[in-house]
Amino acid sequence: MSAPWQPLLDWWFGPLTTAGEVAAARSGLWFGKRDSQDAEARERFGALVEQALAGGLGDWAEQAEGWLALTLLLDQLPRMIHRDDPRAFAGDARARQLVLDGLDGEREAALAPIQRVFIYLVLEHAEDLLLQDEAVRRFSRLLDAAPAAEHKLFADYLDYAERHQRIIARFARFPHRNAILGRASSEEELRFLEEPGSRF
Repeated sequence: MSAPWQPLLDWWFGPLTTAGEVAAARSGLWFGKRDSQDAEARERFGALVEQALAGGLGDWAEQAEGWLALTLLLDQLPRMIHRDDPRAFAGDARARQLVLDGLDGEREAALAPIQRVFIYLVLEHAEDLLLQDEAVRRFSRLLDAAPAAEHKLFADYLDYAERHQRIIARFARFPHRNAILGRASSEEELRFLEEPGSRF
């Protein structure tokens, strides 16, 4: 009998081959914004997301792949299922604690580099400069350890982490979330949001 988190990991990563192959096959799911994908996430995993957001499934974190899957349920899938709604960020606080509890331990070490990307993205999503700095350090390590054939892939992940870090260093928050969260934007933030690449 497979682990309860296996269907989610199979959907998110597909077969774990090389990082480049996994990313080529799955980047559209990970970073694309398609109604059909959001609907599939809601239909297949919405109940699990709600359990995770309510504080459940904590036993999953006892194993590396369960820890990863629970992190996805708290961080990535709410952003799909509740896109453009405040609930998109409802799991962020628990996801951060979950990730921080598992860094530099056996769970992190047991994951493939392409899987660790989605652990470190939790730090990259944080409106906290110290966590942004940690995200950049973690993505730098992935790049340093990447084989030559995957250097560009992990360099791109590091570039995104550095871009997020610069925004938090400048504004202490992500201006593109202001409208969704009902926060008033400053004039400087409004000017920034007119720039290309300001909204991820």
